Amino acid sequence: MDTTRRIFLGTAASALAACASGAATAAGKAPAFKINGNLMLPIDPQKPLDREMRDMIRNSGLTAAKQTIGGPGSETRAETAQSIANIDKAVALNPGVYLKVASVADFDRARATGRLGIIYSFEASEMLEGDLAAIDQFRAAGVLVMGLSYNRTTPFASGTMSSPSTGLTELGRRAVERMNALGVTIDVSHSDEPSSLGAVAASSKPVLITHAGASAVHAHPRNKSDRLMRAMAERGGVMGIYELSYLTTPPAQPSLDVYFAHLEHALKVCGEDHVGIGSDALLWPFDTSPESMAQWNRSLEERKAAGVAAPGEGPPPFVTGLNRPDRFTVIAGELRRRGYSARVVDKVMGGNFKRVFAETWTA
Repeated sequence: MDTTRRIFLGTAASALAACASGAATAAGKAPAFKINGNLMLPIDPQKPLDREMRDMIRNSGLTAAKQTIGGPGSETRAETAQSIANIDKAVALNPGVYLKVASVADFDRARATGRLGIIYSFEASEMLEGDLAAIDQFRAAGVLVMGLSYNRTTPFASGTMSSPSTGLTELGRRAVERMNALGVTIDVSHSDEPSSLGAVAASSKPVLITHAGASAVHAHPRNKSDRLMRAMAERGGVMGIYELSYLTTPPAQPSLDVYFAHLEHALKVCGEDHVGIGSDALLWPFDTSPESMAQWNRSLEERKAAGVAAPGEGPPPFVTGLNRPDRFTVIAGELRRRGYSARVVDKVMGGNFKRVFAETWTA
């Protein structure tokens, strides 16, 4: 999804209403860090965000969120560099709201100052254009998380929709080594199983699946097998659970019970140290008005035409009950209601992602 003013303007009022109605959903001590492994943030490089949007961001309660740059491999190397510059401008225009994350220490800075840390990331790798030197270029520009493929085959790896699968290529193995050396976290959310297993084995540091579901709960190319989830966890990685339609059979909108079926399965398979939240949704509530849905459906047609769509795309990206800025409050409360300890809640809300970033962002 592209982060544009066209998408988020006019949604602030409903976002604030959702925050106000759910501020006290979860009882108990708030988690130390709330880090969303994949979230679309309101970004405007032209002017500061208005007060309503600023308040909505603060009321989300998030410490930091990973923001995708470069789309699903739709931007060139030069275009992606410009996208990074645009987000830099948006951060500079909102110094009291946003903080560009450059190190793990910035999570503490964001929390202490009430700002939202933005983790710059790539889900795709087309912007690297098969050139390992591009990894250096974009790491220097502040991109801390990178993928090897987005659904389609790249010079580095095959994607979840690739046929046939190439697995991790020799160039892909060299890319993994370069990312390890430069302090870039590897994300295999959109890579297929052979490529993902190859990356986990080749990496000297933990590998992330920042946003996915469990195929044992609902079979889908974007959901991950128990084998991959265990392999990732055994090497120290973390899997974030998303809110996409792939959690269940469309056209049903995923319910909170469906969401927790995936989350609890991941906790069972991976263990409490290896699960997080990677919503792959909007920070603000998705607008389900006819006009908004028409726009959403047009974007799906564009994805199909570009060859990056996965089966089952249609329902908008949210779980019923989580279509609100303070979704972490709801998830934390539900985890407690289901009997999970404060220790587990802290880890799932952000502690696990923080640990992996601390282990992978050092050169």
